[in-house]
Amino acid sequence: MRPLLYSINVTLDGCVHHNAVPTDETLLREQLQATHRHATETIARADALLFGRTTYEMMEGAWRLATRTTPPADWQMPFARTIDAMKKYVVSSTLGRVDWNAELVSGNLGEAVQKLKQQPGKALFTGGVKLPLALAELGLIDEYEFVVQPRLAGHGPTLFAGLSKYVELKLIDRKELSSGAVALRYEPRR
Repeated sequence: MRPLLYSINVTLDGCVHHNAVPTDETLLREQLQATHRHATETIARADALLFGRTTYEMMEGAWRLATRTTPPADWQMPFARTIDAMKKYVVSSTLGRVDWNAELVSGNLGEAVQKLKQQPGKALFTGGVKLPLALAELGLIDEYEFVVQPRLAGHGPTLFAGLSKYVELKLIDRKELSSGAVALRYEPRR
């Protein structure tokens, strides 16, 4: 069975808003480059992406190469090519259709994700906030990665707000990025 991997950028105080990044131009460029290099390595461990509607639409708007009006920066291209080419599954009850190498996932979330995990392949990768909360509740995430950015946001959405039960985790890897961020990978203790 292929695993479901989850990764997200988070500030030291738990903010997961994608705009919670430094505003200093030099620091921003270094931090984004390090984060994009790491994200490219991380999603390359999978051969399919599992997104909720919001994350899918945000990623499509930013990384769908055929519809971008300006090309990504050179340092963004490895990430852009990787995500653009990957198979995508989208969990949504409001979208009527998707494209960008994607298909809608409908019905019971737990059953649908279990079927995806049983398909042959390397791994499934997910990101975002709301869908991973539901997946964590169902015990379907096999690996959690938190890329902790060296910043305090003081506001914004936080990780797993409303989780109904503890999820005990075991640290399996730690990597310091050149930007000062730290990628922490965990497996659930089962």
